[in-house]
Amino acid sequence: MPEDKLSYEAAREELVEVVRRLEAGGTTLEESLALWERGEVLAGWCQEWLDGARQRLDAVLESD
Repeated sequence: MPEDKLSYEAAREELVEVVRRLEAGGTTLEESLALWERGEVLAGWCQEWLDGARQRLDAVLESD
């Protein structure tokens, strides 16, 4: 599913699952690389979402 269709919570949950699978081992090199790439995308998207949330909060606090 594209990241822009996932909620923050769903993306974070998928990221946790990716990390769990990588830590468990038992995947081929190709599978591990694909998981790592997906994890990087998800982590970046989650960080962007959090940065946006911080900006929104800062804007509200500044307007008070």
